Amino acid sequence: MNERLLKAVDDRVDDLVALTADLIRFPTINPPGEAYRLCAEYIGARLKKQGFEIEFIRAEGTPGDTDRYPRVNVVARFDGRSPGACVHFNSHIDVVEAGEGWTVDPFAGVVKDGRVYGRGACDMKGGLAASIIAAEAFMEAYPDFPGAIEISGTVDEESGGFGGVAHLAKLGYFSAPRIDHVIIPEPLNKDRICLGHRGVWWAEIETKGEIAHGSMPFLGDNAVRHMGAVLQAFEDELFPALDRKMTRMPVVPEGARRSTMNINSIHGGQTEDFRPGLPSPNVPDACRLTIDRRFLLEEDLGTVKSEVTDILDRLKRERKKFDYEIRDIMEVLPLMTERDAPVVKAVAKGIMEIFDREPDYVISPGTYDQKHIARIGHIYDCIAYGPGILDLAHRPDEWVGITDMVESAKVMAIGLNVLLRGKIAG
Repeated sequence: MNERLLKAVDDRVDDLVALTADLIRFPTINPPGEAYRLCAEYIGARLKKQGFEIEFIRAEGTPGDTDRYPRVNVVARFDGRSPGACVHFNSHIDVVEAGEGWTVDPFAGVVKDGRVYGRGACDMKGGLAASIIAAEAFMEAYPDFPGAIEISGTVDEESGGFGGVAHLAKLGYFSAPRIDHVIIPEPLNKDRICLGHRGVWWAEIETKGEIAHGSMPFLGDNAVRHMGAVLQAFEDELFPALDRKMTRMPVVPEGARRSTMNINSIHGGQTEDFRPGLPSPNVPDACRLTIDRRFLLEEDLGTVKSEVTDILDRLKRERKKFDYEIRDIMEVLPLMTERDAPVVKAVAKGIMEIFDREPDYVISPGTYDQKHIARIGHIYDCIAYGPGILDLAHRPDEWVGITDMVESAKVMAIGLNVLLRGKIAG
């Protein structure tokens, strides 16, 4: 065991808890993107005291960026005493809305019963704090290390990452020769390494109709009824077909090893934007449906899309007056880092050292910012590893375990030692 490195983490347990609680107290809710600048500046000030060079990068012109809600990212870098590889820890600072059902204040950073509670505790401010502690402990234990360490706090991961990692990747922050290895401390459990994620295709389908008086619907054409036909065809044909598709990817949980599609939302008629609203005496002339299709490494994106458009085109041939438009919202290809990649092996050594067992290798059911690091930055030596239980993310009374954060920080510190110094101990 690397007693010097592990002791440096243990000496920072109180700091780790306080840092996590402080990060939770920034209500970085997305949308709309609150408190991004304040949270980024807090992280920057913390790391500047440790000798990191700090940059704040606003993603001007990206979705949601305004003067009121600026998309501000922070990137911190510490160069070692000699040339070498660069390890980058990337965490998103945005969180989803708190919602109802909490028994504690979601933005108070409550510490009790060995846990830190709050929105973002698990996803993923606990992971961000653990990565900072890991880096600081490593730098204390081995001040003469070669290479470089980077830590970033980025925005908008919960809405696609376009104002965060995608923007930075376009600017070269996630490309060689600047960086070599990336660890994203998403909550996938402390003894598991996440190699990647399924693919996603978000799209909006709109069925067309013709407005008329609601008392004489025969004079119009009801777009909601047309959408009903779409939904029925999906139920009868598409969903059973998707359920039969399985992957070799080690996706967790088990149900996500199949292809899936979620109906995110449906809007039709003239009263949808009014609450409580009054009924409109009209035949709806448009209806919009948003789909969230998650697909597997074995599937081709073109085929994924055609499974939907083939149904729509058949309905256009068979159903009187049926017409539609479909618009792409986002498309991401599946990703799976190889198990023999350097960052995978380094973190696996840390897990074996701390937990005395081989890690589980998993794939996330949903996407995260690894997609931009690979597709835009062309850095493929990238994994997700961090404390927290994924099932707690986005739920009331979200929490992260203090022991889990400490042990994950130790794993990350050992991973740094392997990647930068080529050894576990000494």
